[in-house]
Order: sequence, then structure tokens, then C-alpha cells
Amino acid sequence: MIFMNLLESFGQINDPRQGCKTEHLLGDILAISVCAVLAGAESYEDIADYGHCKHDWLCQFLTLPNGIPSHDTFRRVFMLIDANQFEACFLHWTRTAFTRTTNDGEPDHIAIDGKTMRRSFNRRTGQSPLHVVSAFSTGSGVTLAQRVVSEKAGETTVLPDLLAGLELTGSLISLDALHCYKAISQTIVNCGADYLIALKGNQKKAHHEVKGYFKRNAFDMSGQLRPVADTIDNNHGRVTRRRAFVCEDISKLQTLQDWPKLAQVLAVETISSLNHVHGGGPSKVTADIRYFLTSAEASPVVIAAAIRNHWAIESLHWVLDVGFREDDSRIRDRNAAANLSVLRKISINLVKADTTRKGSIKRHRKTAGWNNDYMQKIISL
Repeated sequence: MIFMNLLESFGQINDPRQGCKTEHLLGDILAISVCAVLAGAESYEDIADYGHCKHDWLCQFLTLPNGIPSHDTFRRVFMLIDANQFEACFLHWTRTAFTRTTNDGEPDHIAIDGKTMRRSFNRRTGQSPLHVVSAFSTGSGVTLAQRVVSEKAGETTVLPDLLAGLELTGSLISLDALHCYKAISQTIVNCGADYLIALKGNQKKAHHEVKGYFKRNAFDMSGQLRPVADTIDNNHGRVTRRRAFVCEDISKLQTLQDWPKLAQVLAVETISSLNHVHGGGPSKVTADIRYFLTSAEASPVVIAAAIRNHWAIESLHWVLDVGFREDDSRIRDRNAAANLSVLRKISINLVKADTTRKGSIKRHRKTAGWNNDYMQKIISL
């Protein structure tokens, strides 16, 4: 069972407390916290309140030798637990409890992106907000792992560590332009995976050449390239057309000759028309062209789909902000903030594991908080 696998993974965490002074089992504290966050808890007080309200139900599968811990106990424990150990525990759980799924003929797609917990700063000490980089399986809808970025460091510093813990053979790793460097591309290739990286101005010469190539060959009237994918979506009053063009002859792009295992360069044009403008004005039309490098030799149609599916990790960030109010959390201790970030992702993964019930994550969480039978169902999957 997924939840039981989680409790077993918690057993790998070293209890940072002094043994002679502990009244509550670490496993009980963590299990209550997971259920509470799943049910909508946003603070230590919420977690303790949930525990007291659900004491009789929790007693069915937890020891609770001295009842429910106080909110101060929850706070101290999450401040003391080593964040790296907690992240490793999370990684072990996702590797053992979840099967990454893919569509037929498509590679296992893992999207990687960072998110800042905006209110975790501390002006008094000069502490900057916590920034976390996550790996997300777009096929399964599951967060696989996360790493916290050290203060005054960038996302690229934790990427090798994040990748090292994942089984990547045959996977397609998508990243934004922040990671568009040869060394990162080579690291992904060395892991047995393929990269799909956005190309922007931080690679000025390459971006300029690629932009010029597609302008001449795809977007000018005399261009000979034809789109490998051309789709039109009409959702909520917005009509969006996406066209993808590909350059498979890398010899035509001199600045990219030594890019590791580069197989294709793509340009994706997006034209959106918003039909219902506030105030009854004319339709609003926007156009954008983005460029991508990939080592994958898959069909350009598959790559174009992966480019679009990268939005799934942005959707995860939206759920964390709107559904879990992560950006509003004022937990300033970096260690505790990192650990609570893992708890939220555990909660989302547990909800996603229930494929029998429709509805938003918010609806699932409310039901789990109100209905012990539904909470029992989730933790029994």
C-alpha cells in the first residue's frame, strides 16, 4: 500500500530528539502531519487540532502512547529533522510506491522546474526566501523528488544531485532556459536520458542564430520548412494555434556544433486570440515563438507534445500556491519550510493516487478532512 510504504520510508529518518525526553513516536508525528496536511492543515496549530479532532480514528493505526503532540512539538520536530534526509525519504517512497506511466510510443517525460516560497524570508536575519527545485512525472502526475537551493546559489547547483537520485534511463528531461548549458545537457546524457531545454538569450549567439534560421526557413513567405505539428484549441473563449517547426540538420547551425548529442532544434509558434475582452473591446491577439534544443531522436510530434506537457509542473506550482497557500506560509526556519514543502507534495501524490474519484485536489482534501472513510480509502491505496 502506498501509505504503508510511506510509513516504512519514514523509518529511515534519524530521530533528532534526545531519547530520554521524547513522549511521542517520530512515526506517529509524521503520520499525523501527513493526514492533517492532506485534510487541509496549513500550520502547526492546524496539525495539532486535526490530531485532537481525529484522535479516535488515528488510534486505529497509530500507537500514540501519550496522546496527540502539541503544536510546539510538531514545530520543533520539523525544525530538527534533517531536510536532506526527509527529501531522501520522499525520493525512496516515490521510487518504491509509484509506477511512472507513459503513452504508447512516448518517452517517460520528467519536467524539472524551481519554485520560490515567497514569504519564507526573514528580514531581521537577512534570510532569503526558500527556493525548491522539483522533478515531476507528467505521465503519472506525481512529484518524484525535490532539492532545496542553498542561499545565494542558483537552481543549476542542485540539478546534478536531483538527477542522480532518479532512475532516468530512456527518459526525456525538460527544463527551462535557466538550465540551457552544455554541462547540464551532458549530465543528462550521462544519466542515459535525453534533454529538452528551452533556448533563450542566456545563450546569446546560439539564440540569435537559431532565431534567424527559423525566420528565414519557416516564418518568411519564402521559407521551405513546413510545420511538423499544427493544432488549434478553443477553451474558455481563447483560441490558440500552435505550430512546431524542426531543424534536424544540425550542421546548418554553427554555434551548436559541439552541443552534446544534439539531435533536433525546434521552434514553436503560439498565437492566441481572446474573444471575450472585459468591457466589450476587440479581440486581443498575442503571438510568441519559443526555441528548444533536444537530444531525443523521437518524432518531432512527440517532442512538440512534451514541450506543451512541461506546463504540468507549472500546474503543480499553481496547486501549491492556490490549494495549499504555500506562498502565504510564514514558516521562516529554512529546515522546517523545506520539510513542510515535502509534506505538501506527499499530500498531492496521495490524492493523485486515487483515480476512482473525480474532482479538484481541493475537493478531495476537503472530503478527506470531513469523511474518515474517504481518508481511510486514500491511505489504504
